[in-house]
Amino acid sequence: MKERALINKNNFYIFLLFSISILINNHYANLGAFPVDTFLHFDLGFKILKGMVPFSDIWMVTGLVVNYIQALFFYILGISWLSYVLHASIFNCIITLSTYFLLKDFKINTNYCFIYSIFFAILAYPSSGTPFVDHHSTFFSLLGLYSLLLAIKNNKKIFWFLIPIFFGLGFLSKQVPASYIILSVFFILTFYSYVYKKKEFIKFIIYGSLVFLLFIFIFGFLAGIKFENFLNQYILYPTTIGQSRVDNIDLGFTFQKLIFHFKFIHIAILPILFFNLKKIAISKKYMENKNFFYFLIILSFTYCLVLHQLLTKNQTYIFFIIPILVAFSHRVLNGENIKRKNLLLFSLIFFCFFVTIKYHLRFNEGRKFHDLSSVDLSKSIPAEKIDKKLSGLNWISPEYKNNVEQEINLIIDIKKYLETDKRNKMVVTHYSFLATILNENYFTPTIGFPNDGSTYPIKKNKFVRHYKNLIINGIKKNNIEVIYIIHPIQKESIYDYIDETCFKEEVIFDELKSYKVLKCNDLND
Repeated sequence: MKERALINKNNFYIFLLFSISILINNHYANLGAFPVDTFLHFDLGFKILKGMVPFSDIWMVTGLVVNYIQALFFYILGISWLSYVLHASIFNCIITLSTYFLLKDFKINTNYCFIYSIFFAILAYPSSGTPFVDHHSTFFSLLGLYSLLLAIKNNKKIFWFLIPIFFGLGFLSKQVPASYIILSVFFILTFYSYVYKKKEFIKFIIYGSLVFLLFIFIFGFLAGIKFENFLNQYILYPTTIGQSRVDNIDLGFTFQKLIFHFKFIHIAILPILFFNLKKIAISKKYMENKNFFYFLIILSFTYCLVLHQLLTKNQTYIFFIIPILVAFSHRVLNGENIKRKNLLLFSLIFFCFFVTIKYHLRFNEGRKFHDLSSVDLSKSIPAEKIDKKLSGLNWISPEYKNNVEQEINLIIDIKKYLETDKRNKMVVTHYSFLATILNENYFTPTIGFPNDGSTYPIKKNKFVRHYKNLIINGIKKNNIEVIYIIHPIQKESIYDYIDETCFKEEVIFDELKSYKVLKCNDLND
C-alpha cells in the first residue's frame, strides 16, 4: 500500500510539474516585448520553412538548432505566437522534469524533489519566456551534465552515449556557455579515467559523438549548408567578439559583480564546497569517491555559467541554478552526522524559497531580462491588433512604454506599406516578425542589428569582407530592387558595406525609409 501511495504521489507530482512548467512560461512570455530579443527566432523559423539556408542566405553567429526547432514547431502547430511560445514552454517542461528525475535518482526525498523542481521551473525559462539562444545552450548543456552525473552514478551506457549529443546541441544553439562546460567536463573525465582506471566509458562517448556528427553532416548537406560558411560565421567570427569583450573587461567592476551580484549562488553552493573540502583535507582518498566527482561537476558547471554571465552583455538568467545547488547541498547535509540537521535543512529550503520569490518578482513579474522592468505592463495592448498571428501577446516595449498605441499604429502602417510594395525587397528591422505576418520571405542579411558587432562584423573586423559579400550576393540572388530600414536602425547598416551611390534614399515617414537599388560598381558582376 505504501509503495502504491508513493507511485500515485509521484505521478501527481509529475503531472503538476508538467502543467506548472508549461503554464508559468506561457503566462510570462505574453507580458510585453523587447523586439530585438523577443522575436529573435520568429521570422527565422518561418524563413527556414520557406527555404532559407543559414550561413548562405543569412549571416548567422548563433541559434542554428533553436531556429530549426522553431521551424519544426511552426510546421507541426502552424505559424503563430502560441506555437512560438510553446517551444520555450515545452523546453521548460523537459528540463524541469529532468531535474525532478535526477534528484529522485540521487535519493533525495520525493517531496523535496518536487519543491526544488518547482523552484527550478519558476526560475528557468520564464525569465525569457520566448526561445532564446543562451537559455537553449545552457539547458542542453545542463541535460548533458545530468547525463554525466547519472553515468558516473549508475554506469549505464545510454547516459555516456547521450553526453556528447546534449553538449553538441548546446554548442549549436550558442557557442557559449556550452564550450566552457564541454571543456570543463573534458578535464573532469580525464581525471575520472585516471582515478578509476576505466576506459570503457570513452567508447560510448565516442559512439555518441560519431552519431551526432554523422547526423549533423547529413542534415547540413540536405539543408544546403556550406561548411566554409559555417566555419567562418559560427566558429571563427565569434572568437573575435569574445576577444574584444575580454580586452574591454573592467576587472574591478567584474570582481565586484562576481562577489555581490552572484552572492546567492555562492551561498547555495557553500555547504557542498565546505563538506567536500573538509573530506579532502581529512583523507586524500576521498578524491576517489563518486561524491567528489559529483562535487567537481556541479562546481564547474556553476562557475562556467558565472564566467559566461561576466563576459556576456545579456541580462543575468542563471539564478535557476540555485534550486539545483540547494538540492545537492540538502543531499550533502543529509549524509552528515551533525547537530541540528533538521534546522539546517529547513533553513536551506527557506533560503531557496526566499531567493526564488526574489528573482521571480524581478525577472518574471518585472520582465527584467527583456528590459521591461521600468515598464507598466498594465498599459499593454493585445498584439492581435497588429496581426492575428501574434494573438496572445500583450504588446508593450521599452522604447514606446509611454505610448503603446503609437508603436502599434506605427507597425500597422509599416505592415500596410510593405504589403503594397510588390518589388523584391530587403528589410532591416528589429521587428523580426514582419516577414511572417506578411507571408513574404524577403531578404535580411543577419539575425539582428544591434550595431555592436555581436551579430555581424562591423568596421575593422577581419570578417567584414565576408559579410559584405553575403549582402551583395543576397541582393543579386534575390533581385532586390529596394531596401527598407526601420527605426531605430540607421542607414549605416547598409552604407558601411556598400557605397551610398548605389542607392536612392526616400523618406516614407520618420520611422521608415526606402533605398532604391541603383546600378553601381559595388553591385556589378
